[in-house]
Amino acid sequence: MPEIEVAGREVRITSPDKVVFPRSGHTKLDLIRYYQAVGEAALQSVHGRPMVLKRFVHGIEEEAFFQKRAPAKRPDWIEVAALKYRSGLSAEEVVCTDLAQVLWVVNLGCVDLNPHPVRADDLSRPDELRIDLDPVPGVPWSDVLRTAEVAREVLADHGLVAWPKTSGSRGFHVYARIERRWPFAKVRKAAETVAREVERRAPDLATSRWWKEERHGVFVDFNQNAYDRTVASAYSVRAVADARVSTPLTWDEVPDCRPELFTIETVPRRLVERGDPWEDLDLHPGTLDGLLELAEELGPAPKPPKGEGRRQQTKPVIEIARAEHKDEALAGLERWKARHPEAAARLEPADVLVDGMRGRSSVWYRIRVNLHNVPEGERPEQEPLEVDYDPWGRTSGGG
Repeated sequence: MPEIEVAGREVRITSPDKVVFPRSGHTKLDLIRYYQAVGEAALQSVHGRPMVLKRFVHGIEEEAFFQKRAPAKRPDWIEVAALKYRSGLSAEEVVCTDLAQVLWVVNLGCVDLNPHPVRADDLSRPDELRIDLDPVPGVPWSDVLRTAEVAREVLADHGLVAWPKTSGSRGFHVYARIERRWPFAKVRKAAETVAREVERRAPDLATSRWWKEERHGVFVDFNQNAYDRTVASAYSVRAVADARVSTPLTWDEVPDCRPELFTIETVPRRLVERGDPWEDLDLHPGTLDGLLELAEELGPAPKPPKGEGRRQQTKPVIEIARAEHKDEALAGLERWKARHPEAAARLEPADVLVDGMRGRSSVWYRIRVNLHNVPEGERPEQEPLEVDYDPWGRTSGGG
């Protein structure tokens, strides 16, 4: 059981040879060595921020579980901050201020780091505005990058400096450092205003529509600025097969960037050769005044119509599966397609709605199908679910 000396502390590494990325063969020790190599650059994005622990204790091919509370058994040099939630409960979450604490978190099975947009000394006022660009299935990568450029223009026009990074997954992130003057509700409203303005400027490219079945193109996800949301930080390794990294870029790099080139193997060398494009991020805090003024000009965001107790559907959507694991949900979808081949043949990629849903401590999966491309008389009815998992009762059926 090796120990690593870092930041004047000894960090014990358990199961260093455990394979975390089965396809590439990268182990836990490889992951530790990566975070050592990117060191201060990775620490800058999490420094002083409480974080949710997203633990892949059996490697990335099994579902992670989410842990808000810092483990009771922890070194006395692990810092915490108590966050209160709407339920009335609170949780002491880990706060990293040095690299030893980061490596301790990674040793718990955390592949990526998921900090809140606040610092531990003021948990009510964020200092980051985060825009997550989430493409609808079938949307080309070039459209994601074009949307990022529009988001940059919107932020610049309203007094904010935009900082781009790959998400390490399908999407793209644009951050802005902000003064710590506004509560979460105002920051979220400002982010929603960015999304609405991006959609207004590029309506064929982007959407701010909240309901997935009503989206097209690139969804400008503003809800990552809600109180309990976290986003994978800069230089986080992501739980994808080739161990990609959420990598900060310069805006000159954005038009031609290829996220598959930024991995656990390549990013440390890039950092040495090129430096950190986000090194000066903390030097440019901006104001939300311009975006909040624009929000008043735009008026209330459009809300979907409500039915009795539930939202009234505006699209012909049926539910296919609720499953504990994504592969189970997708297998249920394939069974449904086999029963309804004509309807399945008319579906576009964006018509299959795959949702990762947060349960008590882990993600479960829901699959729905939007039948708007299927002629009305040929649309299958809602049937019993192919897989019917109850994330709260721990029961499942079907399939």
